[in-house]
Amino acid sequence: MTKWSQLQQCSFYEATARDRANGVVDRGSFEELISPIDRMTSPHLPVLGEAVAFDDGVVTGVGKVGARPVFVVSQEGRFIGGAVGEVGGAKIAGIFTLALDLYERIVKKFPDDFESRIPAIVFSFETGGVRLHEANAGLLAHAEVMELIQKCRGKLPVISVVGSKVGCFGGMGFVCVATDAVIMSELGRIGLTGPEVIEEVMGKSEFDASDRALIYRTTGGKHKYIMGDCAFLVEDSIGAFRRQIAEVLKLSYAELQKCRVIGSYDLVREQLELVDLAVKLGPKDSTDLWEYFGNRDSKRLPDLFYREFMDTAVIRQRGNRS
Repeated sequence: MTKWSQLQQCSFYEATARDRANGVVDRGSFEELISPIDRMTSPHLPVLGEAVAFDDGVVTGVGKVGARPVFVVSQEGRFIGGAVGEVGGAKIAGIFTLALDLYERIVKKFPDDFESRIPAIVFSFETGGVRLHEANAGLLAHAEVMELIQKCRGKLPVISVVGSKVGCFGGMGFVCVATDAVIMSELGRIGLTGPEVIEEVMGKSEFDASDRALIYRTTGGKHKYIMGDCAFLVEDSIGAFRRQIAEVLKLSYAELQKCRVIGSYDLVREQLELVDLAVKLGPKDSTDLWEYFGNRDSKRLPDLFYREFMDTAVIRQRGNRS
């Protein structure tokens, strides 16, 4: 495994799930739970003649960020595109259950001084969604994790980080944006349906899956940041994600809730108003929306480096009823 100090300089986009999990928490604090040595493999893949991974494509563990215990989930896109199956889904759900259990024990033990001790969950997404080889188990895992996220509300923060090669698509896109805050790099992507599926169903004239620039303008970090679908945009390094996570964990729970994009009637109404705006505006490209929200030179934004983009971009004001 790469040294922690070296990991901080590494590209988040290129990093393995295990390196991301180790690097987003403090030096030397990460302890993996159900590691490859335990050989928890999918019982379904061998029946279908498919290779297995000893961690089933999900790294789980616990570390610290400052004084806070942080439970980590990190998906590995190199194994079946990070798709969720029975074992991987159980590992994800297990982390949420452990974090909630620790929260309850801390509140009971320190009833007058528990806020600074509350654990957090950091979920590094790299997935195309459900593993089709074991679809029912994968769908059940999605539903279970969504339920656990709701159980965490009002208790402990759940933070999504997206910046890996596969991006975050399918049902896991729902899971990602259901958390308290989303942190992305410009190389991260979030969506429900992947570009290839859109092209196959709707045709190349509707969405050209070979046009990488179009994909990033539609699902990438810059677009999500301008539209308010991710709260924080960082540079492509493990260290940049770790520093942003540390800053987010300094926020009060009330402040953190302002970063949410779904989960309340007002947020549902806001999303519906954006749909209505899209119908009225009829944008041909995401840059048309960027311009509507105040970016006069919108077509230049995709080519800007991170710092110039952050200095230049105008983001949609949350709660905008235009």
